[in-house]
Amino acid sequence: MQNTGPIVRTQESALSTNKVLRNTYSLLAMTLLFSAAMAGVAMMFDLGRGVGMAAFFGAIALIWFVLPRVENSSAGIYVVFAFTGLLGLAIGPTVEYYLNYPNGSQIVATAMGGTGAIFLGLSAYVLTTRKDFSFMGGFLAIGFVVVLVAMIANLFMQIAALQVVISAAVIMIMSGFILFDTSRIINGGETNYLRATVSLFLNIYNIFHNLLFLLGMGDD
Repeated sequence: MQNTGPIVRTQESALSTNKVLRNTYSLLAMTLLFSAAMAGVAMMFDLGRGVGMAAFFGAIALIWFVLPRVENSSAGIYVVFAFTGLLGLAIGPTVEYYLNYPNGSQIVATAMGGTGAIFLGLSAYVLTTRKDFSFMGGFLAIGFVVVLVAMIANLFMQIAALQVVISAAVIMIMSGFILFDTSRIINGGETNYLRATVSLFLNIYNIFHNLLFLLGMGDD
């Protein structure tokens, strides 16, 4: 009798991967819309940067201390929405700041379009080629640490040119993380769609935030 075990396992693995991918992109789309709505709420009620910072640290607390406890249950979905909603509140004052530029609407629209183009282009490339970008993990982690140190240092030095370099580096690193995270999903390295959604959301969020800065610098 022919042994079909490996074939069955391969089919089950492919179905599981497709389910994670489908759930991730569905939840990502919903959380992006929710986050944008919360950013609109922040602008509508003219929430200041103090509220934005509080929302940001609240989001970080959720992702560090709460999500790991509930990521395998339905409660994790509510935590992900709370996390992305808080980040929407956090970025609202920043978006409003750039909208007050003479060319503000164009800056924000260009940042949104650029972010969408980067994400869709890189995701489509990975989904089409199905290449494994897991080898990039170490390089991206080191790059992120270096950029983080530079960001902290620039809080004291306040060098505008260094901030431009940092923002450009963040965009490149987050673009690399899109390749890395998407590759992990389709190759079975990430099997939890809540974690996958949070990772991709943060990539998109950071790209948009830093594109806003670079475009704003060019218009200032």
